[in-house]
Amino acid sequence: MRVLSAYIVAFGLVASPAMARAAGARGGDNPATANTTDVRAAASNDDPPAKPSQPSMESELQQLRDLLESQAKQLQEQGEQLKQQRQKMEALEERLVTSGPRENLAAAPASTSRPVSVPPTGVLANALSTSTASKAPNQDKPADQPIALRYKGITLTPGGYMAAETVWRNRAIGSGINSSFNAVPLPGSQQSHISEFNAEGRQSRISMLAEGKLSTVKIGGYYEGDFLSAGTTSNDNQSNSYTFRQRQFWGQAKFDSGWTVTGGQMWSLVTETKTGVDNRTEATTQTIDAQYNVGFSWARQYGLRLAKDFGNKVWLGAAVEEAQTTLTAHGQNNDFLVGSFGISGGLYNPIANYAFAAAPDLVFKAAFQPGWGHYEIFGVLSRFRDRVFPCQGTAALATCAGGTGPSAAGAFNDTRTGGGVGANARARFFQHLDVGVHFFGGDGIGRYGSVGLAQTTVRPDGTLAPIRNYQSLGTIELFTKKLDVYANVGNEYNARAGYVIGSGPTAKGEGYGSPRFVNSGCWTEPVPGSPTSTANGVGGAAGFVPGSLANCTGDTRSETEGTLGFWYRFYRGPAGTVQWGVQESYFVRDTWSGVGTKAGVGSSGQPHGTDNMVFTSFRYYLP
Repeated sequence: MRVLSAYIVAFGLVASPAMARAAGARGGDNPATANTTDVRAAASNDDPPAKPSQPSMESELQQLRDLLESQAKQLQEQGEQLKQQRQKMEALEERLVTSGPRENLAAAPASTSRPVSVPPTGVLANALSTSTASKAPNQDKPADQPIALRYKGITLTPGGYMAAETVWRNRAIGSGINSSFNAVPLPGSQQSHISEFNAEGRQSRISMLAEGKLSTVKIGGYYEGDFLSAGTTSNDNQSNSYTFRQRQFWGQAKFDSGWTVTGGQMWSLVTETKTGVDNRTEATTQTIDAQYNVGFSWARQYGLRLAKDFGNKVWLGAAVEEAQTTLTAHGQNNDFLVGSFGISGGLYNPIANYAFAAAPDLVFKAAFQPGWGHYEIFGVLSRFRDRVFPCQGTAALATCAGGTGPSAAGAFNDTRTGGGVGANARARFFQHLDVGVHFFGGDGIGRYGSVGLAQTTVRPDGTLAPIRNYQSLGTIELFTKKLDVYANVGNEYNARAGYVIGSGPTAKGEGYGSPRFVNSGCWTEPVPGSPTSTANGVGGAAGFVPGSLANCTGDTRSETEGTLGFWYRFYRGPAGTVQWGVQESYFVRDTWSGVGTKAGVGSSGQPHGTDNMVFTSFRYYLP
């Protein structure tokens, strides 16, 4: 529409002189011509009017024709130039639109998602400058100028989106828009016989980017939060008053020499990025599910990151990050201590467990962009520690470490080392298709996967044993101007770490996935549980306590998820982005075999659960 208006203005400006001369030749509204005619008429009404010179008339008409042909030729040339510029702008906009997952759209500053304006030239430029000369101050600013605030030498760019989202699950897991993958119910669970539907706006996100420039360093920071958090008064009954939570909050100094220092809460360096090892370029999956996809490796936690850029081709990064220990153990004696529940005075969650970490996690990464694709290799080093009490299980009259009966005599601290290595590769084909593969494997890395499998278990002597874990993910993402389609297939695996306590007929299993664990009750549905009373009030009420499976250890061996979804953008421009998405996911949860079989089937005691989930999302992104 703007191009058409420019054509009309330009045509009017260049054609008006010629039309004026033609009107004068015909005795129109030209003042000089009108006065001359009046004088002649006053001199004599009887004399015939003087005949105009025929050669002069033809000459002026020919000049007018030549002028119009010349202007038409110029306009045609300008039209061709504008057409070429428009094609370049559309190609640039297409690249910007297909630059990555929609979640990063909320994190990126507004200026990164707009096409570059190409100024007009020639006659059209003169016409446009003339038509805007009478505008009021500031009216000539482009409508798609980034929304940013200037404050004491820094630029503040707000961002985020508003979301209305739903999820339907074939088998209930008691979760909102984020799925607890390891809670996919086994066959005997009551939840496996009932579906669930949830609707919420809690994934709505608010962000703010701050940027400032000194002589040799760019400084700034980024904040991002959403409402996927619950307080003691949060519920879905009426007010839906869920609490605001911190996702990211970090500061950064980026030097002209290529060094970057970043500190605060951020995505772990384990998480794949799209540009070097830069923050805010994380290659998250496009899923609506806030827990992303099985096989996706990530964490958002404290980090102090040092990175070096070598000519926009190679990046090296190292980070000191928050450590934690997740534990699953069955059949063990109560002879070890890993941490404690949260202390309210320390501003921790009083119903969550916190490990007494021995040291932070160390993460290293090298990223390569040789000209086609993005490639990464990375590694993690973790330390796990507990305090062991070898005399805890001593018989009442037996002696241990100089004492009699159970005691803390001889207690000691034991530390184990874990970690793993991984690789990511992502490449674009045909300008519209991204293909990515990811792998991460090692000992004690389970908490970095979306499923959140246990990192450690316990040996019979009370020491910790890191569990071997593998995480893998394949992604295909098709981008167009209006529609994005994505497909993911991911898997996470935890190896056996089973041990035997005692010997003979009384021997029992301990650890994780032991073949001696009993699974015979995994197919038998229990009755509902009874309300319980606890110090912090957690325990449910009648009708809200699913029964627990009896004789069903059910340690997860692997979990697999296949996801297919799309995002359709109704509008993307200066006023923001409006889009709608649908996602379907299918899960299979396999467990380690144990003692017992499914009645009447004769299979080994190895139950598995499945779930089908359908998500929808309607979002408005700030420009």
